[in-house]
Amino acid sequence: MATASFEGFGLRVVVASDKFKGTLTSAEVAEAVGAGVQRVCPDATVTSVPVADGGDGTLPAAVAAGYTLYPVTASGPTGEPVRTAYARRGKTAVVELADVSGLIRLPGGVPAPLTATSYGTGQVIAAAVAAGCKRIILGIGGSASTDGGRGMIDALAGRDPGLSGNNSALYAENLPESAPVLRKRLAGVQIVVACDVDNPLTGPRGAAAVYAPQKGATPAQVAVLDEALGNWADQVARETGVDLRNAPGAGAAGGVGFAAIALLGAELRPGIELVLEMVRFSEQLAGVDLVVTGEGALDEQTLHGKAVAGVAAAAGAVPVVAVCGVNKLAPEQLKEIGVAAAYALTDVEPDVRRCIAEPRPLLEALGERIAVEHLTMTRREKGIA
Repeated sequence: MATASFEGFGLRVVVASDKFKGTLTSAEVAEAVGAGVQRVCPDATVTSVPVADGGDGTLPAAVAAGYTLYPVTASGPTGEPVRTAYARRGKTAVVELADVSGLIRLPGGVPAPLTATSYGTGQVIAAAVAAGCKRIILGIGGSASTDGGRGMIDALAGRDPGLSGNNSALYAENLPESAPVLRKRLAGVQIVVACDVDNPLTGPRGAAAVYAPQKGATPAQVAVLDEALGNWADQVARETGVDLRNAPGAGAAGGVGFAAIALLGAELRPGIELVLEMVRFSEQLAGVDLVVTGEGALDEQTLHGKAVAGVAAAAGAVPVVAVCGVNKLAPEQLKEIGVAAAYALTDVEPDVRRCIAEPRPLLEALGERIAVEHLTMTRREKGIA
């Protein structure tokens, strides 16, 4: 496995952090924390194991785990071509929806709630399948669309998205059947989806009602989208004989979860669980004295399947601490998920703007503090001078 290690002797530390969104990648977080740890414990070995929860950052985590990137040009969420990739090791491919159909791919960051499409995600999956991949790990966090996965299905079925590349097909009547074409094109291919929500496709907890406003939809547009998603679900139920619109996770990524389980036979699994398996996290724990995990903010969402909670659960008996930009959790809440302590950039620098602009030296300082408070005693117990 290709991980970055800052070599020494004696103590062993693994840094398995998610990115600090908009500031540092997972690898950069590990590098900064490791530098701080080694100032206090120069004989420590610090190993970087980048992780993600299935959203943006999934591809870099795969590359750090030894996967190879294969570039693909695909349609972005509003039809413009984007340069993306899938990661591959053997017959397994990792596809990150966020990198092709995500909010980060909206031109100028301008929302397109009624027209953004998942078509490009289907194109990337199709490219991996055409190259011989038989297992697709699909991370669906960070979606820009609420198209029920219709765009993804059209791409996988080889249909032209139209000149606009938008999700207008979702609103059309008499849509062509998809199931027979997909069965032929994806024969022998297993699709596993990283999904961290349990929302249904439609209704008051559905993809449109809950998530479309975050993608710029007005109340009137939410109603339009929910009706369109219902019509799409009706058609798929007629085709397959099974109605999965209310299945947990069907509303994930604007309904991509629905299309994946209803038409691709996909399995939904927690994102961080899939990523930890992908990076072979358990294999990194032998002889480790401390695991440092982290993400930009520790809050209520952290307690429900985000990267920090997942890493802490997977670490088993190895002590775990967390680094973050800001911490909104009480010590009792952290201990419930297996985190002994949290270290926030705002503990060192109260000015949030500086934390965003210059996070590295602050993280290094936190690395020093972690070493003093969690490794010096271990060092003495091991008889290390």
